[in-house]
Amino acid sequence: MAGFTDIAAGGWVARLPRAWTPYILLARLDRPIGAWLLFLPGLWSILLARAAPWRSAWLIALFALGAVLMRAAGCVVNDLWDRDLDRRVTRTAGRPLASGALGTREAVGFLAVLLFLSLLILLRLDRAAQMLGVASLALVALYPLAKRMTWWPQLMLGLTFGWGAPLGYAAAAGRLDRAALALYAASIVWILGYDTIYAHQDREDDALVGVKSTARLFGERSRPFLAACYWATLLLLALAGRLAGLSVWFYVALVLPAALLAWEVMTLDIADPARCLRLFKLNREVGLAVGLAILLGRL
Repeated sequence: MAGFTDIAAGGWVARLPRAWTPYILLARLDRPIGAWLLFLPGLWSILLARAAPWRSAWLIALFALGAVLMRAAGCVVNDLWDRDLDRRVTRTAGRPLASGALGTREAVGFLAVLLFLSLLILLRLDRAAQMLGVASLALVALYPLAKRMTWWPQLMLGLTFGWGAPLGYAAAAGRLDRAALALYAASIVWILGYDTIYAHQDREDDALVGVKSTARLFGERSRPFLAACYWATLLLLALAGRLAGLSVWFYVALVLPAALLAWEVMTLDIADPARCLRLFKLNREVGLAVGLAILLGRL
């Protein structure tokens, strides 16, 4: 695991003005997978709520942009909390705040800009969705503390990243119901699973610096834990579909994300950080496949 990092400072990032690079890396714009994973529960819920097509398309566009901005804001908050820890972990030592490429004042100013732009998007939603959006800020602020206080920071991430499920449903339907809550629960356990895979990249360094995670908690038993998370995800998705009155095509189409999740469980190698990263990224395709299943279930 020595020398492993997921920072991508080359490619299109290297062609931008050099002064922009630390902000791009701080916002993780070089690695859009986080924005995708934040966006997908919102996509699911907007589709599940069955708003008019034009309304759904508008909300999906807003949530896509909002996911990029809020994921960036969350990364800034996380790195402000963790800059001292990040210097001691191989994968994160090159992050702008940990490496000194950016100072705290610049990061806080950048965070203010991101939150202001996010607020402009939130104001385009109705009152119920606005209240849920404001409530999500508490989760974003508290998540970085979880790894210091509990072995389950991945569960806290699930609560935070999965918040798009109730938020999107409220934005599209103007209410929350049992289908929305089942979808949120499915999002939480899905994220708990895939972030455990992600945390295995840092398992050894985390043990040295005292950071807790489900990867450290379960260790060699991570495969059965991951299987349990993904089985729960599929069962809760099926429940959400039943409560929302989706057709049989939803359940037929769930075979594809189920197969992808099974592949993650079967091929997991916790000693190979590069494979863990690839399996983690595969969840973008899992999430898109779930969205397609919901769309087909509306037929």
